[in-house]
Amino acid sequence: MIYGIGTDICDIRRMRATWERRGERFALKVLGPHEIEVFRTRYAKVPARGIAYLATRFSAKEAFSKAIGLGMRMPMTWRDCELVKAPSGKPQIRLHGGLAAWFDARGLRAHVTVTDESEYAASFVVVETKE
Repeated sequence: MIYGIGTDICDIRRMRATWERRGERFALKVLGPHEIEVFRTRYAKVPARGIAYLATRFSAKEAFSKAIGLGMRMPMTWRDCELVKAPSGKPQIRLHGGLAAWFDARGLRAHVTVTDESEYAASFVVVETKE
């Protein structure tokens, strides 16, 4: 059964402007441990790809927070929610800490999709009960 649905669209130009103002501090606030490594690699090769990656992760976390009904308040935190790739390439949500415990205690499972174009990143999340 569906527990919640969330969607978000993010202006990549806004992400770039925030990056220019705040630098890596912004990425460290938003990205989890695995994501920050991927971001740094992508940004080093092609800065625009790194910023698009940051925007898709930001968007996915916003969509996830809406789907679970918490918004950006505890136990939902930016860094405790990561978007990772399955071996197939499919995006998946990996949770840590208190957010993982909260999510597991409710018997939930999340499905996520992300996309980006030159100026926008968008995400859609469906959270369902495992039953």
